[in-house]
Amino acid sequence: MSSPDRTRPDACPGALQVHVATDGALARVRLPGGRVTSAQLAVLAGAATELGDGDLVLTSRGNVQLRAVSDPDELARRLAEAGLLPSETHERVRNILASPLSGRVDGTGPAGTDVRGLVADLDAGLRADPSLADLPGRILFSLDDGRGDVSGLGADIGVHATGDDEFALVLGGDDTGVRLGRADAVDVMLAAARAFRDARDGHWRVTELPGGAADVLDRLSMSASASPLPFPPSETAPIGWFVQHDATVALGATVAHGVLPARTAEFLAAVDRDVIVTPWRSLVLVDLDEWAAEQVVRVLAPMGLIFDAESPWARVSSCVGSPGCAKSRADVRADLDAAVAADEIGAGREHWVGCERRCGRPVGEVTDVVATDDGYRRT
Repeated sequence: MSSPDRTRPDACPGALQVHVATDGALARVRLPGGRVTSAQLAVLAGAATELGDGDLVLTSRGNVQLRAVSDPDELARRLAEAGLLPSETHERVRNILASPLSGRVDGTGPAGTDVRGLVADLDAGLRADPSLADLPGRILFSLDDGRGDVSGLGADIGVHATGDDEFALVLGGDDTGVRLGRADAVDVMLAAARAFRDARDGHWRVTELPGGAADVLDRLSMSASASPLPFPPSETAPIGWFVQHDATVALGATVAHGVLPARTAEFLAAVDRDVIVTPWRSLVLVDLDEWAAEQVVRVLAPMGLIFDAESPWARVSSCVGSPGCAKSRADVRADLDAAVAADEIGAGREHWVGCERRCGRPVGEVTDVVATDDGYRRT
């Protein structure tokens, strides 16, 4: 397949390598598997209030961004102290998606598969190998517990549970037909990362290699033993009330524009439970007793958390637009706010953007609503 022009270095932002946008420095904090503790969320909320624009932006890779950062060095210090920056050399390559409800709520995949421990092992393995610091910041890993929620999101390297102790190896978003035991899953993913590093020749993603995933598979000396499974993109975030295996509750919520105000994040942190940031720019608050879950909904719904899966905000997304981006032709967020208020959002998914770059576009079937000099165009 043809490859994009990668003559410029990978400038994907991180917590240390910030991107200078129109509204100031933008920092991206990697959260492997999307998990953030209540204490860490409190630190992020404080940093957004004291060093940024007062918001936490949830990303399509289950990470968090802070915009208009006034003191990047102080932000890095706070992140490191909170355990959110465990490696200065590897911080941009820790892009790990995982099924948000894994180990807590059964899906349609193999019963009992829990990938949470594999997330921690993969993160530790990445950080332990000095050579993997050279991976591009666009690299993406995925660990799907079999329900098919993250395998369709186009990860470069991933595994997908096909049985209680069997995983499919995913490269370039597709099942390779290779099958692995659970004990080998992380080691093979790390080996695939090294193979991509050796083969990439400046490319940022596995699909950009001249031979695509086959180039990586050849370097691993592995071959298919099963028919590849299809991985259609998952279009639905886990939103609502979920009863976990231990009878506690997980609450899934989305937020307008994927933006979590710092004040709301402070209230979330005060609940003293882990939060999972999902790749659908939503979040899941886990391990609540029923009474606490009811209080969370009562208090945080008026503060902007949306627990209704039928809300139009569950199927629309947007770029930052003006004034945060100099390339944008419109104040996208304000225009989308008005469209939602006027009930002008269609039944399918829509992504509103300020220019043809279509930043933040989700994977799958989406109607692009693109700002032009003459208004918005739907494509």
